[in-house]
Amino acid sequence: MDTVPVARPAPRYWVHLLLLVLTVGTTFTSYLLYFHFQRPYSPSEVSPDAALRALAFSLSLLAILGSHEMGHYLLARIHGVDTSLPYFIPLPVLGVGTLGAVIRIRDRIPNRNALVDIGAAGPLAGLVVALPILFWGLAHSTVVDAPSLPLAFPGDDSLWAYGKELFAWVMEKITHAPPAPEEAIRGVHTVFGDSLLMQGLTRLAVGPVPEGKDVLVHPVVIAGWFGLLVTLLNLMPVGQLDGGHLAYAVMGNRARWVGRAVALVLLFLTVFVTASWGLWLLVTSKLVGFGHPEVVEPREPLSLSRKIICALCLLALIGCAMPIPLRQVVS
Repeated sequence: MDTVPVARPAPRYWVHLLLLVLTVGTTFTSYLLYFHFQRPYSPSEVSPDAALRALAFSLSLLAILGSHEMGHYLLARIHGVDTSLPYFIPLPVLGVGTLGAVIRIRDRIPNRNALVDIGAAGPLAGLVVALPILFWGLAHSTVVDAPSLPLAFPGDDSLWAYGKELFAWVMEKITHAPPAPEEAIRGVHTVFGDSLLMQGLTRLAVGPVPEGKDVLVHPVVIAGWFGLLVTLLNLMPVGQLDGGHLAYAVMGNRARWVGRAVALVLLFLTVFVTASWGLWLLVTSKLVGFGHPEVVEPREPLSLSRKIICALCLLALIGCAMPIPLRQVVS
């Protein structure tokens, strides 16, 4: 029986371009609101230097995110898989100004080798762009005095700590005990977590950072740091995340148990380290899920070169890992 080819919608390039321009604007604005030391609240307060720093952040971040999705896109097209160009997702005012970028894959993946190529191309392409941006930005950063920040376990921002605070508040209400005196707050600082890759790049670009010192980073370093965070989140071997594609290519249906193990790790981090992991736990377990669709030719063996690529992505996952990505320090 003859099959009628499915008509594909014509690409709407203007949509991709419009979303890109909007995302440049939202990331530019978010840098000024959240990462610039003298926060401007109106366009008249934005100095030329601040605008240049915000533009450097915005373009660096979008270069990393765009290269990630273009890696998926190009390898999908090489393997004959119908896919769209990247759609950037602007996020006005909140966070870094974007939810990243996505592509639409409209066909099934032909085999496990293609699955590895398409799944690994994104994070590896993103890293190829992020690492030199980070190195250049760190080389143009400044070492400044900074207080040491001890880490507690359970973490101050963990569900465990929040539960203790809630219990103490409830007991105060029940017993009518006087509330504990509040400490004076002089400022709140955002501290970025250090991955092995960040530590290595900092040592190469800046040298050893003495105790009581820290690096006041160039704006592109913040963009590169978020690029590493995106790589970390996507390389987790869960469901249809990039790491989930690789796990399925290597392990087949057994990969769902790896995804469940990752969910347990995220639950531990949420309860005892930082509650911020709870959002990604919900995304992976409820929205992404642990299953993975079958490829068209499941019996085609996975080549040695693809196994090496999977091992390289595992090393990238380890290099980008950080128990506490972000935390707010009150001083």
